[in-house]
Amino acid sequence: QVQLVESWGGLVQAGGSLRLSCAASGIGFSILSMAWYRQAPGKQRELVAVITSGGSTNYADSVKGRFTISGEGGKNTVYLKMNSLKPEDTGVHYCKVTYTSYGANGNYWGQGTQVTVSS
Repeated sequence: QVQLVESWGGLVQAGGSLRLSCAASGIGFSILSMAWYRQAPGKQRELVAVITSGGSTNYADSVKGRFTISGEGGKNTVYLKMNSLKPEDTGVHYCKVTYTSYGANGNYWGQGTQVTVSS
């Protein structure tokens, strides 16, 4: 059974920091990438950061220089270190795993963890 367990969201004041983690288990395919998305109230889900199995990273412009994504490939775990948090970073943060199996790609999503940044 596939499980993505996200942890360490919470409430923080503007300028503060949080470190999210996502541990994936039960995935019997090759993982291509792991990513963090967020969804603010009334808005669409958006990509925050992604890391590939080769270690390449990419970030949304709004978080560049403030957030860092990292992974432990052997543990299928990804982290998102968030510094200098702003109220606009508030939202449910989701972990996504992209895998490949017999030439086709697929995705698994976590249940999400709430991040609230107060001004």
